[in-house]
Amino acid sequence: MKHPVYSTFLFLFLLMSASCTNAPRQSDALLQQREPVTQEAGTTISSLQSSSAASASDEEEGEAGQSVSVPQSTSSSIDNSRQTAITRAVRNVSPAVVSITVTEVVQKGRRVGFDQYYNRFFFAPIEREVNSMGSGFIISQDGLVVTNQHVAGTNAKKVVISLPDGEQYDAEVLGTDELADITLLKMEADRTFPTVEFGNSDNVIVGEWSLAVGNPFGLFESAQPSVTVGVVSATNRDFRPNPNEPRVYVDMIQTDAAINRGNSGGPLVDSEGKVIGINTFIFTGGTSRGFVGLGFAIPSNRVQKIIRQLVSSGEVQLPFDPGFTTVEMTYELMAKYNLRGFPGLLLVQSVNRDGPAYEAGIMPGDIILRIGDERVQSKMHAQALFREYTEGDSMRVELYRKGSHYETKMYLRKKVKE
Repeated sequence: MKHPVYSTFLFLFLLMSASCTNAPRQSDALLQQREPVTQEAGTTISSLQSSSAASASDEEEGEAGQSVSVPQSTSSSIDNSRQTAITRAVRNVSPAVVSITVTEVVQKGRRVGFDQYYNRFFFAPIEREVNSMGSGFIISQDGLVVTNQHVAGTNAKKVVISLPDGEQYDAEVLGTDELADITLLKMEADRTFPTVEFGNSDNVIVGEWSLAVGNPFGLFESAQPSVTVGVVSATNRDFRPNPNEPRVYVDMIQTDAAINRGNSGGPLVDSEGKVIGINTFIFTGGTSRGFVGLGFAIPSNRVQKIIRQLVSSGEVQLPFDPGFTTVEMTYELMAKYNLRGFPGLLLVQSVNRDGPAYEAGIMPGDIILRIGDERVQSKMHAQALFREYTEGDSMRVELYRKGSHYETKMYLRKKVKE
């Protein structure tokens, strides 16, 4: 006969065994009920389990000193986050930015020579070949390149253009405009080139991003362009002509993007990757010879206007004939007309009876003081001011005649053929 206590323990043991046997089946039922819900959320229990297993495996590999791979989706998201308007602009414009090497003949000093035929000594100029470097950019698929005139001018003996892909091509000068400091080159190659896209410089916003692209100091033979980033500091900056400097810069774009030697002729680009100007010169204020935050670019709209004329005729011509010829006033002439302290004024030499000047009442002997609202400071400056007008415009002219000031308007048109 069994003891009552023993029977009680036996009963409890059998009851607990039955409960443990049924527990897994109830848990499986619960998982089956929840599985459709997790599938709608995009993740299943099985996938989470496999992901956990993979993570555990990665941790084990990491602990073993092996490299831990980053999921591809994470790497892609990081790369995408690094892409900005600036990087896209650089990617768009860089293939068409070139490095330019120029060999030109310059005269430096004089040497004493002896002419046996005339049996006498004479002074002959010393000619030397000088190499210089600058930047430029391609504007047409057949190889037209724009740069500054002070990079490649009419004295250029040899011009070599280096592309970012390492290719090099000889180029010829199609036309130059010394006044605006622009040169148009043509590469000698039978291939298709990448090009830049011009932006509208009239719509440039002060404070927007600007990128200076080029090859500073000609440091890199690969011609891969360097990029500096800043903002548009100002627009419509005019620089009065220097008597020793033939160029006149008007409506320039000011930027604090770093521009250095070798950047001249390269593009100034906006955040859309469009060219809004040609990087041309910097202002140091006498503090140094390097960049101090004041760089200037010729606006793209002016560049395009000049390029069209260089392509068609090789030179820039006014779309109208003012109908007179002038000469720059000398100190003797200024003293004669009692105009001391006003250098650069223009004396009218002759007037065409069929031109706009004659119709406006301008006569030989008149002195031109102002064109528009600008006081004339040289003949080159007057030509730059003329370029601000086109056929059909009305141009204000202020004159000095026999001690009195006069004002008239010239209605600009083409010259009437005689």
